[in-house]
Amino acid sequence: MTTATQTPSTSAAPTLNRPNIVSVGTVVWLASELMFFAGLFAMYFTMRATSPEAWAEGADLLDIPLALGNTIVLVLSSVTCQFGVFKAEQLKARRSGAIWQVGQWGMIEWFFLTFVMGAFFVSVQALEYATLVSEGVTIASGPYGSAFYITTGFHALHVTGGLIAFLFIIGRAYLAKRFGHYEATSSIVVSYYWHFVDVVWIVLFLVVYFLK
Repeated sequence: MTTATQTPSTSAAPTLNRPNIVSVGTVVWLASELMFFAGLFAMYFTMRATSPEAWAEGADLLDIPLALGNTIVLVLSSVTCQFGVFKAEQLKARRSGAIWQVGQWGMIEWFFLTFVMGAFFVSVQALEYATLVSEGVTIASGPYGSAFYITTGFHALHVTGGLIAFLFIIGRAYLAKRFGHYEATSSIVVSYYWHFVDVVWIVLFLVVYFLK
């Protein structure tokens, strides 16, 4: 008489695997964006080399402490964004505790905080633009104004695009009956874009505000 041996079935917790197709597609698109910003940097350095006296005058009007504080806010927004990604990978869309219990936050709360910090960054940059315009530095005032507003302005547009993406992800998470791998993957892709925008700004900040 033979007895059949059965192996116990083990159930593993669901884990999120990032699709290679989505990752590769996102990286390729960000590479094209990198080329775009490389062109902006080339334009900036070319105009700077041809008009050094204009750069000396324009750079003195920049509020470096304000820009530094704004940069810190944007960098910290990448940290909050990544916390949101960690929650998305755990398929946790919403908080499981009180709003002040940060450890119980879900992807929505972390992404909303990231949105607020990104919106603050854009608002401070708009304030800086208004101050420079009042001091006579406009996009038509000379090569310095043109290069400054074009490079930083295009970056601000990219940040604004990221903010819209965050609202879309948050709204879809609220409307979804079940937060699954599809919604989580979308959150991860948006985080790739946001981290890219932050890294570009760090380089842009160093070039525009500190490079002599």
